[in-house]
Amino acid sequence: MSVTVSSPAGRSFHISRSPYKKISKPRVIIAAVRSGVSLAVAPILTKLQKDCATPLPVLRHVADAMAVDMRAGLAVDGGSDLKMILSYIDTLPTGNEKGLFYALDLGGTNFRVLRVQLGGKEERVIATEFEQVSIPQELMFATSEELFDFIASELGKFSQSEGGKFEMQQGRTREIGFTFSFPVKQTSVKSGILIKWTKGFAVSGTAGKDVVACLNEAMERQGLGMQVSALVNDTVATLAGARYWDNDVMVAVILGTGTNACYVERVDAIPKLPQRMSNSPETIVNTEWGAFSNGLPLTEFDREMDAESINPGEQIFEKTISGMYLGEIVRRVLVKMAKVGGLFGGGYVPEKLVTPFVLRTPDICAMQQDTSRDLEAVESVLYDIAGVKSDLSARKTVVDICDTIANRGGRLAGAGIVGILQKMEEDSKGVIFGKRTVVAMDGGLYEHYPQYREYLQEAVTELLGSEISKNVVIEHSKDGSGIGAALLAAANSKYEHDY
Repeated sequence: MSVTVSSPAGRSFHISRSPYKKISKPRVIIAAVRSGVSLAVAPILTKLQKDCATPLPVLRHVADAMAVDMRAGLAVDGGSDLKMILSYIDTLPTGNEKGLFYALDLGGTNFRVLRVQLGGKEERVIATEFEQVSIPQELMFATSEELFDFIASELGKFSQSEGGKFEMQQGRTREIGFTFSFPVKQTSVKSGILIKWTKGFAVSGTAGKDVVACLNEAMERQGLGMQVSALVNDTVATLAGARYWDNDVMVAVILGTGTNACYVERVDAIPKLPQRMSNSPETIVNTEWGAFSNGLPLTEFDREMDAESINPGEQIFEKTISGMYLGEIVRRVLVKMAKVGGLFGGGYVPEKLVTPFVLRTPDICAMQQDTSRDLEAVESVLYDIAGVKSDLSARKTVVDICDTIANRGGRLAGAGIVGILQKMEEDSKGVIFGKRTVVAMDGGLYEHYPQYREYLQEAVTELLGSEISKNVVIEHSKDGSGIGAALLAAANSKYEHDY
């Protein structure tokens, strides 16, 4: 069994595949070497900083446009770039939940199985255990039955190791919260039709089918006494996991390889909601905000990257704020500076530097943490990752570029958060800004990139003002999605009235 971690889209920095078409490499020999490297590079850096600038009016426009697009997406399917997907989750954990519950987190080439023993208000989470399982390569191209049978068999092995503090109540079926981070059309709290496989999966016989039924049938074939009681995506599970500990959590955002946000919405504020779908006054809406594109400050490098991607014109917000792309934007700037400005001397573009995605967001993060006099960590990253030999002047320029891209990303993410809060506040005066409201954050980008976090918080404070922003708490909810799915299984348990 492999314990290699590969989180569902959004929570990890790891980039296993480039989402880009093959493109011809730029010529790496420059005909004429410019003298005065810094002078030649300066105009490119100045233009980059100008194009990436996010002064308050730009942030305000982004926040306002986010709120407008949310309303349009709630009015009718296809009403805006934001899908505003109904999660059908209208029963959130309260802390009263008791018993043993499981979670299955499937979102990539590895999946995770988890169990949690809940003890109600007094004892809360008594114990948790989890395991990571690597999916054999051949099963990514197998039949639906073969993939789900493998998952069910691993679930079975995991359930057999129950013991100690984990105890199943007599006469109960084990219930599972299923985090499934692939495109799904949710049809109820425990059913959803697979639209298509992504992330390198090409499993036959699943598209157009209910993924919960596929898993339940596989568990039945394996003779497991288990059933799915909640189907969720990782963002919704993060909100539930944070809400269990703090009733003021109203929004959850994942900022990792990819990005998404969900929030608690009033049912009467969703015109497209089928009548009588919910008896609850509230439900969770999954915004799929990565598709937002209105009024974003873009550079020539963003446009080139987007044009060469496999989804040009799509996921523009994600391409400016998420971990998959920040390093690639920096790489493209460096290529231009090396070609036009002779940034690294010698009049050439290092061969490795022309490889798309060779420079990752953890690399630019590491360079920004370098406080040494000679920027030795920057020198090391440039040489090891991009094959670049650099002087101190070039290294300082590289740090400036990293900061410019991280600043824009963090501030735009902050504006997106304010847009969601603004929309909620407009519908319920004082309910959001008049009291403590928590935004639960998860994902490797947010967790591991301190400057990005600071820029995000700065933008929220600038937009809301010092008084209102005191009520808005942006809080890291580390790996809340795993336990969140189990908690949603508990909150939506068929035995819920037995407490």
